[in-house]
Amino acid sequence: MKVTGITLWSVDLTSHETYYMAEGKTCDTVKTHVLCLDTDTGLKGWGEVCPIPHYLPAFADGVPSAITEMAPEILGISPFGVDAPMRKLDGFLQGHLHAKSIVDMALWDLFGKATEQPLYALLGGRTRADMPLYHSITCIAPDEMARIAREAHATGIRQFQVKLGADADWQADAERLTRVRKAVGDGPLVYGDWNCGATKLHATRTGRAVAHLDVMLEQPCKTLEDCAAVRQATGLPMKIDEGAYDLASLMRAHELGVLDAVALKLSKFGGLSAMRRARDLTVHLGAEICAECTWGSDIVTAASLHFAASTLQGALLNTCDLSSYVSPRIAPDCPTRKDGRIAPPEGPGLGVTPDLDLLGTPILELV
Repeated sequence: MKVTGITLWSVDLTSHETYYMAEGKTCDTVKTHVLCLDTDTGLKGWGEVCPIPHYLPAFADGVPSAITEMAPEILGISPFGVDAPMRKLDGFLQGHLHAKSIVDMALWDLFGKATEQPLYALLGGRTRADMPLYHSITCIAPDEMARIAREAHATGIRQFQVKLGADADWQADAERLTRVRKAVGDGPLVYGDWNCGATKLHATRTGRAVAHLDVMLEQPCKTLEDCAAVRQATGLPMKIDEGAYDLASLMRAHELGVLDAVALKLSKFGGLSAMRRARDLTVHLGAEICAECTWGSDIVTAASLHFAASTLQGALLNTCDLSSYVSPRIAPDCPTRKDGRIAPPEGPGLGVTPDLDLLGTPILELV
């Protein structure tokens, strides 16, 4: 089997509510890209990537250029043994991991379809029927965040990411964590996420104010060293997100004592091939994994769910159904949450089929 064609679409995704984060970051309407790799057997492999603004060293409009640059190496490639062709692409074009992740995802989809196996079987085997979800709460007034938490809790959600720092007010952030913790009661996991947007002082003051509560902090500062200082000063467990993007960064986070939990995201690592290696190291280091991507709709959600479903028991913290936060839904057959949990798609490969009418006119077609 060889790749004979490349088609790329761009779709605007709009969040059901604007996500406000630290340092003025927002996520409202963003651009996702959908890739189709055609083959000489008639099978099609699908991928998706959606780098939100100001989050990664990446931007959505760079995806078509990177795909065009890699096209001579993608065309004619075989999806079997996905690691090998992806290493070839790494040698051809350095960096641009977000653009490589969409290619890697499509190759894995083809591999699954060609072998008539769901992706989770190829990624290590299914270890669970379904996975726990977390619900992300936009950084607004504390009372409103508590209301959102209560509503999500009523649907079965038991893990809550509380966005912090939008107003650079450490006392307001402490109140946000306090109100959400009270709203969901004892037991559920609650963690406050600054998306790298807090100073050591701001995060430490917030953390000390809520140190009597059962909460976790997520990536308060830009550097792992500053995150480690906050963890030491507050005594609160730490989840790393933006600071984890390759094996070396995972090792450094572990050495600094901040790798209690970590977000492994497809667009940061460059796809499922690199994520498998990161998962093995993370399990070895004893951290728990949030299996997801930066943003997107049904295709990238499906890839994340297969990865989560094949993660070892005891190593998975949660996963995220990104497609539930946005519209439109790209693939109507993608699974949806139920009672705070979600199962991976069935069927070979990713197990989802995009709606071509919704995708519209391609922005790139290469053969």
